[in-house]
Amino acid sequence: MKPDFYETLGLSKGATSADIKSAYRKKAMEFHPDRNKSPDAEEKFKEINGAYEVLSNPQKKQAYDQFGHAAFDPSSAGSNFGGHTYTQQNGPFNFTWQSSQRGGNDDFDFGGFSNPFDVFEQFFGGGGMGQQSRSRQVPTYKIKLSFIDAANGCKKEIVLDGEHRKVTIPAGVDDGQRIKFGDFILYIDVLPDKIFTREGNNLFVNQDITLVQAILGDELSVPTLDKPLKIRIKPGTQPGTLIRLRGHGITDVQGFGKGDLYIRLNLFIPTKLTTRQKELIKELGL
Repeated sequence: MKPDFYETLGLSKGATSADIKSAYRKKAMEFHPDRNKSPDAEEKFKEINGAYEVLSNPQKKQAYDQFGHAAFDPSSAGSNFGGHTYTQQNGPFNFTWQSSQRGGNDDFDFGGFSNPFDVFEQFFGGGGMGQQSRSRQVPTYKIKLSFIDAANGCKKEIVLDGEHRKVTIPAGVDDGQRIKFGDFILYIDVLPDKIFTREGNNLFVNQDITLVQAILGDELSVPTLDKPLKIRIKPGTQPGTLIRLRGHGITDVQGFGKGDLYIRLNLFIPTKLTTRQKELIKELGL
């Protein structure tokens, strides 16, 4: 049985375009063979990219939702290989579908889908890399970036085979991403940050608050990628509360807006109290 495309990405049939994109980003990064060394990572990576290739295309998704895998089976009557008309109840429509059976000199079979590494590169802004066998002929170099440089984008001067080259790293690149610069590829190695953690295009920050602040509310200064920002917490704020700051996350590497910044409020409990402080807490019954 072929895996269900929605299940492959961890989605339900009602998933939106944004849901599909977000799920693909997470899954593709998790199972990319350069990052995941488990024996089944490459096969899983192909399945993830095949699922995304269909579900991210409205016409292919429509065909899959109605006919399942049969919509892309060349042996199935009415399948749409070679740009032929695929007929449904509401009328005919056309779409282009790449397959290992389309001919040519391909030396790698991706199970009827486009090269998964091409899909990955196109999604993350690196452009097409050709088939896997050809992409390996393009020299790949690793570059380490700070979390902030990766998030905001930066210009770097690198030395390749004794030659100084200037490159512009787009805002929003992620750890493990590859970017093609003409005759070479840069593999992005993003260093962890002490303040921010990233999930897709969203950022998370842990912010300690005192018991008094949690009970009475307060105004706090919290870090963002640009500069500290003041926020107000409500009286009676509970530990673990998430405050969402829209548009203060990571810039999408393909230019589709920004993610959000989530401030996670953690209650700080002091380990040492004065005798008077203990008395006051007992009086308050806290």
